[in-house]
Amino acid sequence: MIEVIDIHKQFGEQKVLKGISSVFEDGKCNLVIGKSGSGKTVLIKTMVGLVEPDSGDVKYDGRSFTQMNKKDRTILRREIGMLFQGSALFDSMTVEENIRFPLDMFTDMTEAEKLEQVNFCLARVNMPNTNKKFPDELSGGMKKRVGIARAIVQNPKYLFCDEPNSGLDPKTSIVIDELIKEITIEYNMTTLINTHDMNSVMGIGDNVLFLHDGLKYWEGDSKEIMNITDGELFDFIFASDFLKNLRKNARV
Repeated sequence: MIEVIDIHKQFGEQKVLKGISSVFEDGKCNLVIGKSGSGKTVLIKTMVGLVEPDSGDVKYDGRSFTQMNKKDRTILRREIGMLFQGSALFDSMTVEENIRFPLDMFTDMTEAEKLEQVNFCLARVNMPNTNKKFPDELSGGMKKRVGIARAIVQNPKYLFCDEPNSGLDPKTSIVIDELIKEITIEYNMTTLINTHDMNSVMGIGDNVLFLHDGLKYWEGDSKEIMNITDGELFDFIFASDFLKNLRKNARV
């Protein structure tokens, strides 16, 4: 479980986060949504220590990340998996080398143990026997799968995903969403996803946090969000005619 408690962040005269508080639970897909400039990216960066809050606290299972020293933060970060927007694979490394990278950096596992763990993760994302391929030989969806395999290779307690469906077609996006959901439940991870994809919200949104102008504007699940009538959130959620019709049919 991750808790954010009254987080404030200001850059110069611009107040980006204005007292954000929320609880992100284990075994659930927690989605953070909002328009560009709403503060969601800064919130995520604050939670993983890339940005320091002006005030407030971030707690990982009761451990105050904000108050930790550098050494303790480094230890905790080993419990965090990251899936980056562009997958962030190293082009010069094979699939196997990309996934093994965190093990090389942060563990003293033997080469045999590393290979076993890499193969396990590749099988888990339905990409067995692709060890020797390079990123430029993979489709966008396959790169995301490799990114997920790398994110879970250390059996993390917490998984952060930054726009996991960016650049993917709708069918592949659904596959990636379902994979993230399955892994979240299987590993009982606290998964937090920064997304603009409303299909993800509707499909896997166990908890949805909507930020607007640096404030926590609304929080609930994907079922509750279908009944929203509020102006700002309604305009964001039902921006397309398709979703407006989907909501209308669901209420019939």
